[in-house]
Amino acid sequence: MSTQEVVEAQGHLVDSHILEQIFDTVVEFQGRFEVEQFRIGRTNSEPSYLRLKVETPGHELMSQLLAQLLGLGCSRAEGGDATLETVGRDRCAPEDFYSTTNHRTLVRLGGEWIEVRNQRMDALIVVEDGAAYCRRLRDVRAGDRVVTGMRGIRVVPESKERDRLAFAFMSNGISSERQVETAVRQTAALITQTRAEGKRIVVVAGPVVVHTGGASALASLIRAGLVDALLAGNALGVHDVEAALLGTSLGVRQNDGRQEEHGHRNHMRAINAIYHAGGVKAAVESGRLKSGVLYECVRAGIPFVLAGSLRDDGPLPDTLTDMNQAQDAYAGQLRGAGLVLCLGSMLHSIATGNMLPSWVKIVCVDINPAVATKVSDRGTGQAVGVVTDVGLFLDLLARALTTAAP
Repeated sequence: MSTQEVVEAQGHLVDSHILEQIFDTVVEFQGRFEVEQFRIGRTNSEPSYLRLKVETPGHELMSQLLAQLLGLGCSRAEGGDATLETVGRDRCAPEDFYSTTNHRTLVRLGGEWIEVRNQRMDALIVVEDGAAYCRRLRDVRAGDRVVTGMRGIRVVPESKERDRLAFAFMSNGISSERQVETAVRQTAALITQTRAEGKRIVVVAGPVVVHTGGASALASLIRAGLVDALLAGNALGVHDVEAALLGTSLGVRQNDGRQEEHGHRNHMRAINAIYHAGGVKAAVESGRLKSGVLYECVRAGIPFVLAGSLRDDGPLPDTLTDMNQAQDAYAGQLRGAGLVLCLGSMLHSIATGNMLPSWVKIVCVDINPAVATKVSDRGTGQAVGVVTDVGLFLDLLARALTTAAP
């Protein structure tokens, strides 16, 4: 027997190509659709509205279709309130719990739409005292009331703004130098705009920043007050300290690119020096560490988080080796972010992207096109990938921002 439902959607449905995605999705699930009402927005700020009747051959296909349409911003026209169930044991949610996306989400409670706070993907929605929050599965506790099923849920995909200029570049991988310079100018404009809006700028960096000679440029951005937090792994910290203390990165001299004799052990000597000092901050305060990215963070009071991994040497005493603690620390620094710059780190860039709501802009710079593609493929308009040498990009960016400064 065929099953029918009526769904609604609102937003920049045409500009962001969401309308065609909705139609294609219905057809993909062997369904048919009838547009009952459609109003197109006549200005940049006015949203379009769609009321659509959909029909599928059976209930199973309809359930699958509605799940897909929900992610495109469609909700049941007569859906009622969200369904809540109580958690019986810590970290054990009801089997039908709703798993969130990174898009802005609302739930219907008592006949009113309530926006979910702390939006992030792959979380549950917990309702407390009339408010709704995203919460990770490991943080759910017995007695929590969580949203289940798909009723009373509305997802608002991030739409493409008709007049956006600062984030309209780089729909494909960048290869030519002229395009790189264009991306740098647009990124500089984004940084300036984000700072003017009072939002935080967070940098996610891999050790390639040091290897490619980009550390001095990143340090200058920190000194200029254009970075509010640094998120990285142990390797960035180790090689940054190695470069500052011994003038090498992975044992390669930074002044001429030649291998230092016995340079393979320099990163261990750098780690040992920080242990002797009692940590990165103590090394700066004692005068042992006098330059580098972490040095500038300490001097400027900018928080940095170093997340450990299985392959780490040492690690540095400042490195968080408990992954839950590292995730919490990353998430804490990402609150209030308006722009995130991901520089040469596949692991930490993807992890950071998973923690962010879709309205936070991401610029991912990597010489590997696969990394930029992976991070930028996060839904309409959230992230762009710049395929180029990280050191070159940072040098050009620092110059652009220095030139633009009054």
